[in-house]
Order: sequence, then C-alpha cells, then structure tokens
Amino acid sequence: MLQESWEFGPELRRRRMAAGLSLQQLGQRVHYSKSQLSKVERELKRPTPELARLCDTELGARGAPTRLVPVRGSQPSLPGPESDDEVWLMQLRKDGSSSFQPVTRRDVIAGAASALTLGATDPRVLPPVPGGAETLVEASRMLFDQFRRLGQVSGPAGVLPSLIAQTHSLEQFARCSGPRARRDLLLLASRYAEYAGWMAQESGDDTAAIWWTERAVQLAAAGRDTVLAAYAQVRRSLISLYRGDVEDAAQLAEHALHSDASARVRGLAAQHLAQARAVEGDYDSCMRSLDRSRDLLERSCVETGQPVLGASHVPDVVSMFTGWCLYDLGRPREAAVHLDTETARIPAHAFRTRARYGVRRALAHAAAGDVDHACAITAEVLPSVRLIHSSTVRSDLHRLFRTLGRHARQRSVRALVPDLTDALTSRTT
Repeated sequence: MLQESWEFGPELRRRRMAAGLSLQQLGQRVHYSKSQLSKVERELKRPTPELARLCDTELGARGAPTRLVPVRGSQPSLPGPESDDEVWLMQLRKDGSSSFQPVTRRDVIAGAASALTLGATDPRVLPPVPGGAETLVEASRMLFDQFRRLGQVSGPAGVLPSLIAQTHSLEQFARCSGPRARRDLLLLASRYAEYAGWMAQESGDDTAAIWWTERAVQLAAAGRDTVLAAYAQVRRSLISLYRGDVEDAAQLAEHALHSDASARVRGLAAQHLAQARAVEGDYDSCMRSLDRSRDLLERSCVETGQPVLGASHVPDVVSMFTGWCLYDLGRPREAAVHLDTETARIPAHAFRTRARYGVRRALAHAAAGDVDHACAITAEVLPSVRLIHSSTVRSDLHRLFRTLGRHARQRSVRALVPDLTDALTSRTT
C-alpha cells in the first residue's frame, strides 16, 4: 500500500496537465501551496487522504487518485466479544480520571482485586420489587435522560461511573422481579450499557467501548430484544471509521443494513456506510446510501418508553452527515453550507454535540480557504471542547490544526494557535 501512495504523484501530474492547470492554479483551488504540491508530484512527500480527495474533486477524476492513497488504520483490529470469564474493573483517581482494567473472575474470587462487578451480587440479598417495579422503571428512564443531558456538558468521567453502577443495579433488580418487569428492567439496563460504551469511546478507550456495547447486546437479548445486536455492528462501524479502518467500517455497516433490524438501526447503518464510501471517494455510492438512510429513518418509529438509539440532539441527522460526507469527498465548500445550516439548529444546551459539529464546520471552512471564518468558529467552540473532554472530537481537532497549519502566517491563525494548542494538549478524562 505504501507503493500505491507513491504512485499518486505521477498520476496527479498527468491529470493536472491534462486539465491545463499549473501547480499554482491547482494549489489555489485546493488551498495548498505550489511548493507542497510540487513535492507530492515529485514523490518527495507523501500525499494525505484529504489532499487526494480535494485534487480528485477539482480534476473530476471520479475517485481514481483517491484510491491511490488508501486509508489504513494504524492500530490493531478491534477485539470481538470477550469470554464471560473476563471482568472489567474501573479505577477512579483523585484527579477525576478513570481507566478500565481486565481481570478474570478467578482473580476476583481469589482476592487479587476487589470491585463491584456485573453478576457478582447475589440477587437474594435484594428485596423483591413487586408493586414498585413500574415506578423503578419509570424513575430509571427519567434518570437516563438526565445522564444524557449531563453527558452533553461534562467529560466521560462525569457520567461513566454512574452509568456502570446503574446498569449493574438494574440488572440485579431484574433478577428478582416478575417476567414483565424483568424485561423492562433488562431493556433499560441495555440502554445504560450502550451509553456507557459511547462514553468509553469518548474517553479514548475503544476496547472498553466494544466491551460495554457487547454487554448491552447481552442484556437486550435477555429481555428478548434483538435490535441491539445489529446496532452493535453500527457502533463498531463508527469506531472503525475513527480508527481509519474504512474497509472494516463498510463491512460492518453493510451487515447491519441488510439485517432484519429496525428501520432506525438500518438507517443509522446506511449513514456509516455513506461515510465509508465518502472516504473512499465514491460520490455516487455515498449519495445513494444517504438517500437510503433518510428513507429508513423517516419510516422508523421509536419504541414507546425506550431511549432513542443514536444521536438525539441533531434535528436532521442525515443532512448533518451529508455535510461531513461532502467534506470527505473533497467538497469542503458544499460541506460548509450544510454544516452551517444544521449546526445552527442544535440545541444550545447540547455542548458535546455543538463541539463535535462545530469543529467539523470549522474544518470544512478551513479546507475551503475561508481561514479567518474557520478561526472564528474554532475560537467560539473551544470552550465546549475543553468542557466535554472528547477523544473523538479531539481527533477532528488535530485535523483542523494541521489544515490551519498550512496558513501559519495568517494573523487569525497565529492568534488562535495558543488556545488551540492548549485544547489539544489538555488531558482527556
């Protein structure tokens, strides 16, 4: 694959000359300097996937140059569902940070570690919940909504321990409840576990994110709900996208899309498939997947009383994803229009969501050459970035830093760099 990226330079030169463009003219269109493009063409510098997509779009190459710079994850493949013999311990530190550590149940029993673990509590020590089961379920649902609100204004460490404890408690109450209450409690516990998985990913721990997502699937299956099994593939697809493993992301999304899951889960799968196709430079396939996503989500209905799966603070999630896909397709100016419109509709209290799409909006404007505007957006969103301590948002912030670095002499960039650097180097908790 390294050889492929070196073949990009001669191919870029051939297509640029066929289009009758000088290095300076192409550089002005993709907002790269003439010297940078010259080094890429002469194979003195490896091209980035972003540059490949921008050149692809400007030269009307329909994905050919993009395919010469394949995106490959640098991390090992994601683990599958772990054996029931493994237990995860969560360590909380005085500074508010946390981490997970896998141990075996034998170690726990032997006294090598001490923790409250899922399944370790004897249900006989809990009182039965006959008449109070419905109240417990209702209160826990309301509490879940509050945890989601809290997750919008704090780092993962602010909600993850409570989510884990609540998941454990609901599972234990389910063990000593009647059949109907048991199902409701297990399904709700599965939603808590799924959100714990998302917060684990936000903290930068992909392995824990997968573990908790699989735990959510197990709890849902115990409550006779198979929806989360397909949704787990959607979540794994997203993790693979962030890790740069586009092929794995597409395969997981395809599998969920063609499953017998609910329309909402398949609609979310179609979104991730669209994003994978966008990174690959396949415009037509990307747009078809987005159209399919919109159709499925419009036909979906949320199960009464169950928390909604996927983004809950984005009014039109398909339009928002369309904006980001256009960026990945090397069409940053079109992307900026979509992201401007949809970001303005995000609720004011949803700081995590606003930070995520605010950074992406700034990145689109920067790639389109609107550097001053990109810096203004970034300055506005950085307080939210510091507040929510998101590993996934930080990965986009790194891309923004590199993009703005191409315009290091511009006054707005020089003014922003200290705060942007501080946000990137501050510790994620």
